[in-house]
Amino acid sequence: MKTFLPFLLSSMMFLSLPSQAGSVSQFQLTIPTLTDAAEIDGEFDEAVWQHAALAELRYETQPGENTAVPVYTEARIYATQTSLFVAFIAKDSQPQRIRATLKDRDNLWGDDLVGIKLDTLNNARLAYQFFINPLGVQLDSIENELTGEESEAWDGIWKTAGKITANGYQVEVELPLRLFNFDDKKPIQDWGFELIRYYPRNENHRLSTHKIDRNISCQLCQLGVATGLASAKQGQDLQITPAFVATRNEHKTAHGWQTDTDYEPGFDLRWGMNARTLLNATINPDFSQVESDAGQLDINSTFALFYDEKRPFFLDNKDYFDTQVNLLHTRNIVSPDYGLKLTSQTEQHTWALLAANDSQATFLMPGNLSSEVASLAEESLNLAARYRFDMDKTFSFGGLITAKSSADNQLTEFAAQTDDNNDYHNYVISLDAKYQPTEQDILTAQVAHSQTRYPTALYQQFCGNVEGELTEGLLCGQTPLNCEFGLCQVNEQVLRSQSDEDFSGALYQLTYEHNARDWFAYSEYHDVSPHFRADLGFVEKIDYRTFMAGGGLIWYPQVVFNKIKFGGDWDITHNQAGEQLEQEFEIFWEMYGALQSELSFGVETRERVGPRHNTAQLAVIGNSNQYEETQGWLYGAITPISALSLELEIHYGDEIDFLNDRLGTKTLINPILNWKIANGLSVEISHLYQHMEVEQDKLFTANLSDVRLHWQLSLHSFIRLSSIYTQIERNLTQYLYSSPDSEAAHLGNEILYGYKLNPQSVFYLGYSDSLTSDDELTRLTRDEKTYFMKLSYAWLL
Repeated sequence: MKTFLPFLLSSMMFLSLPSQAGSVSQFQLTIPTLTDAAEIDGEFDEAVWQHAALAELRYETQPGENTAVPVYTEARIYATQTSLFVAFIAKDSQPQRIRATLKDRDNLWGDDLVGIKLDTLNNARLAYQFFINPLGVQLDSIENELTGEESEAWDGIWKTAGKITANGYQVEVELPLRLFNFDDKKPIQDWGFELIRYYPRNENHRLSTHKIDRNISCQLCQLGVATGLASAKQGQDLQITPAFVATRNEHKTAHGWQTDTDYEPGFDLRWGMNARTLLNATINPDFSQVESDAGQLDINSTFALFYDEKRPFFLDNKDYFDTQVNLLHTRNIVSPDYGLKLTSQTEQHTWALLAANDSQATFLMPGNLSSEVASLAEESLNLAARYRFDMDKTFSFGGLITAKSSADNQLTEFAAQTDDNNDYHNYVISLDAKYQPTEQDILTAQVAHSQTRYPTALYQQFCGNVEGELTEGLLCGQTPLNCEFGLCQVNEQVLRSQSDEDFSGALYQLTYEHNARDWFAYSEYHDVSPHFRADLGFVEKIDYRTFMAGGGLIWYPQVVFNKIKFGGDWDITHNQAGEQLEQEFEIFWEMYGALQSELSFGVETRERVGPRHNTAQLAVIGNSNQYEETQGWLYGAITPISALSLELEIHYGDEIDFLNDRLGTKTLINPILNWKIANGLSVEISHLYQHMEVEQDKLFTANLSDVRLHWQLSLHSFIRLSSIYTQIERNLTQYLYSSPDSEAAHLGNEILYGYKLNPQSVFYLGYSDSLTSDDELTRLTRDEKTYFMKLSYAWLL
């Protein structure tokens, strides 16, 4: 495999088939270029609209399969030399049933929507998506065909207005051409193009200008073509955003409350150097207004938790850096003082560069049974460079380089020690390819090589027994004679972080997918060496080889359910020494029906190893127990009325008790409620209940409640309140090797007022606090408070 994958990457270059992206056989529209710009007010009373091109949405593509539409929708489109204008008329014989909520941008799913999808290079790789609800609230995103994902993180500055009428609703849109990456040297443009309407009633109907073939897995390959836009120019695209941030943090210490006050100016630059190249720069970025991460329970888990990136600077054109393996996860850049990003795309070439410092160096210490987060206290430099070549819509290949480095480190929470090596660096180089030999088949491959150097004393961050305590009189770097589970202070992360010199490792990944209308199949192979590290990414598992294969069938009955999927898969994992770590088999059903409902359930059976008996050795055979787990799960979702959506997830079955090395029984129940209380006022409530029993006795019960209240005062202003409460109760008689708190709780609150003129011109005023309780603090006690204010304004020059 190690020699086969590089050969595959190079040989695939000669296998691609020439083809077009958007197709005129799907849909063709000629967009005229006119002189007058329409006023965006939701009224279509200007004469210029009479000269615009007309398009009708004639096909329902979901849940119907290119069937007649239940309602009529038309759009008028024209361009000036600097903007694209679109006017939608969405008919509805029952306008009182229109779902339109006043809310913050990018949070519209479930509402009536009209939208535009544009592939401005017409190469079926990336597409801009713009959706608008009947009140003019905006949602924009990027669809990435390479990864099969959509990212709503991208925020453009564009104009909309909406209005509900006696016959439905109408929406008016202006999209400045400076938003787009396109070749403005062409006298006539040809863009991939689709107009869309979502009509959510008993089912969520998706209407389109053209048919979608379910037997073709590539979605962007099926766009129609919009030609015209004669002499379109991106124009001046310079955005300068100065900002001012004030924060006051109060935190409790052993000596009382300590207060830190900070006033920081900031500066963001967004410069479209030409129609294909974008430069982003930031100085003193502040992310205090970013919404709190969703609550997660970190109990009876051995791998580090994953958190999505939400910060605007890192999200802009994030898709340009994406590969099949997550080698760039910018949450690892915790607190930057400056950042620079350069991205460029032509019809076949995509370039992306990122540079940012960080006040610390944070990265994962991976393993094959566990992972933890490491942190070095000194400033680090973080670099990433990406190139991708799209030969045509069937084949692309590229490379990614990342670098993370720091010198003269002190280990967080550890005193500085005499150390011959305080330097740290991690360099990764990767090659990847995607090949689509037919309309149903996709083959991807990726190889990566890393070189890493750790400070000699880094391992001390991970020293400790199962409870995290050090054994008196023993040095962590010396393996004691008695290193039994629960007593040994050496563990997997200690062993994998001990090195006095540079070390290198490799990663190999190969995937195959077949996606047809009525059936699907897939297989994957992953091979990661013990010394591979991707410290600027999120690769939490190393020293393993996994093979997986699966598939299933799809039906479209149109009675009770409109889509049913049945499938299953099997996978097996070994470490690089050939010892089996896990083998799993799973079957599942997915059913979609009326009231926008989904019902999924499945059963999985798994053989996997438990914790190592002697944690100072990486071997598992003869050094761990092997357990057989059987677990069932169920997921349901429904929207019984337009203002209410409900979800429920349930898991029940066997699970290893990792702290005590035995098999237990887990119950997990996770209900979620989204309620639009009134126009502009909504609440989302999620509760996660997790209970585990061992030997017919309770081990722990954990509850996590996440409540988010959003009050949209107008299109531009809102108040947001969030509270996340975690409470854990443990039966200490069942903890054999540790003595954690029998009761522990944490409450985090945040209230934020925001005014958004646009995504970059904002005013935020907020407060957050943290309360904790444990066996010593028997009631919730506040230990931190933060007040913050941010003011920024985007100057468009």
